[in-house]
Amino acid sequence: MLAKLIWDPKSTPAELVPMLQTIAEEYPISDRGRGLKINFKKIKSKKTVSRVSRSRGEVTVEYTSLSAAGRGISNAFLKLETEESTTLETVGIMLDCSRNLVMKVEHVKQWLRKLALSGYNLLMLYTEETYELEDEPFFGYMRGAYSMDEIREIDDYAAKLGIEVVGCIQTLGHLRQFLKWNPSAKYRDTPSVLLTDSEETYALIQKMLDFWSKALRSRRIHVGMDETHDLGLGKHRDLHGYEDPAKIFNRHLNRVNQMCLDSGLKPMIWSDMFFRMASSDHGYYHADCKIPKEIVKTIPQNVQLCYWDYYHADEATYRGMLQAHRNMGFEPVMAAGIHTWGTLWWNSEADKQTNPTCVNVCRELGIKEILFTMWGDDGAYCEFDSALAGIFYAGDLVFGTDDHDYTETRFNALCASDFEAHWAMGHLSTPLVNDQGKQYYIFSTDLLWDDPLYGIAFDDRKRQDPEFDLKVLDFYDELLCRVMPHLDLCGAGDLEHAVNTINLIMRKVELRGALEAAYDRGDRLALRDIAVTMIPATVAAVWEFDASFRNQWMAKAKPFGLEHIQMRNATIAARLEETALRIREYLNEEIPSIEELDARIPLSAPASCHTNWFAHYISPSLMMVN
Repeated sequence: MLAKLIWDPKSTPAELVPMLQTIAEEYPISDRGRGLKINFKKIKSKKTVSRVSRSRGEVTVEYTSLSAAGRGISNAFLKLETEESTTLETVGIMLDCSRNLVMKVEHVKQWLRKLALSGYNLLMLYTEETYELEDEPFFGYMRGAYSMDEIREIDDYAAKLGIEVVGCIQTLGHLRQFLKWNPSAKYRDTPSVLLTDSEETYALIQKMLDFWSKALRSRRIHVGMDETHDLGLGKHRDLHGYEDPAKIFNRHLNRVNQMCLDSGLKPMIWSDMFFRMASSDHGYYHADCKIPKEIVKTIPQNVQLCYWDYYHADEATYRGMLQAHRNMGFEPVMAAGIHTWGTLWWNSEADKQTNPTCVNVCRELGIKEILFTMWGDDGAYCEFDSALAGIFYAGDLVFGTDDHDYTETRFNALCASDFEAHWAMGHLSTPLVNDQGKQYYIFSTDLLWDDPLYGIAFDDRKRQDPEFDLKVLDFYDELLCRVMPHLDLCGAGDLEHAVNTINLIMRKVELRGALEAAYDRGDRLALRDIAVTMIPATVAAVWEFDASFRNQWMAKAKPFGLEHIQMRNATIAARLEETALRIREYLNEEIPSIEELDARIPLSAPASCHTNWFAHYISPSLMMVN
């Protein structure tokens, strides 16, 4: 239960008034009526400080910045006396709006209110081509592209809450969705990389910079340039012959940087390509790799380097990589992760393993800026509102608190949901241990979309642990028991959709196990029961999952991109029907065997080690495209 807070228009600092009025759109705070009086006092400190104290009938928030004030207001709602601080000056999230899910403006506003109450002061919108460009009709075509008016509306709203909105775009790679169209051929080096040293390309980039320069208050812009592994190996090579990609990259960087400066913008880029091009295995996390001095000298000194690392749990890697950036002469921006990719629900386990370590090292080394990326790789199938729990968790870490109970109290009250249910659901992609004591991962997406007749993911896990299906079913059954009591809570994350997700995965695992066992022992009665009973029940579960997935998507996002997941679900339903048909053909002796089941690799073979990408386990014939 949140306290009703009353602020005095006469004594409240003017800089806080827009924030208070905006927070009041959702939370019980007003400049009139009865309630707990809230006072504000701005203080000076080298750190970002938020201090909340109480006396009879009133509460006082002492703050150093708008973000600190927002965090103090949230604790005042909960009647908590707190003193929190951070050495980090910028705390933000990067929301992926390019992997199909483009969040509605009104839903972004809901997130902004919660970001402000958690102490964040930055929102990056990752938009590869999901924004409108003049005279480029295929840029964001049928992708839910933001208009300039929409971006300005988000920016205006964020400004009231003390949150800086920064465009996070791509000016080199990751533009496959735009470059695939025939009219875009003039910009194309390789399928996802722009053609450098082309005036037409730079005219396109100028349009990008003009859009964000006009749309946002911030003069900062993230221009991307990561993971361009095939740079210069397509049309560029045809036109100019082979050239060292590092030289192409830096020449392009300098050109784009000058364009930013001419547009009054301050650019930042992802830093991985410098390390990849200098390392023997093209890996990123090699703090000791020697980046040639002549390359370092060509990096514009005004460009900020953003070091992304979402996977390490050891301090040494973060410490070494951050220092490596400083050794190059750059003060890095840290990009950690709130894990929303490769999972159907916020991955609390991954966040717990990585973010405390990352934040601690940043505080130790005096890093000033951190952002938590929220990617949607492979179709944005994560229930993104579930990640609000991750936002609260990361915010508490930044402000010096790694207290599960404290985060639970804040999240439950301010999001009208249940933190424990979210935390438990984050273990959908759970690690299990086989009888040799070796750990292996069960990715929920593998099991959800595994083809029921091929069973690629199922059999791969069987090769790692013959009892994996029994362990998964036990674990998911326990997970259901933890989530079911909270279905009436809907303030953050659709828990009914979570239940439908678990139910479908369990049915598919049971079905595949029963199918293999019955076929291998020639049990015709069991096969008939599978075709008549188990498969129809599983098809029904597919459509229940599909319906709740649509509900949670349409509640927060534009409709474009939804079809990608609906196609997957429809494919699984069709393949389930095909499985039933193949069983009937076999039982009716129309075919001598079920070839798809006969083609299985023996369980004695090594695991294939495929990752949790749809194309890896739905069909051996399907090509993978991110």
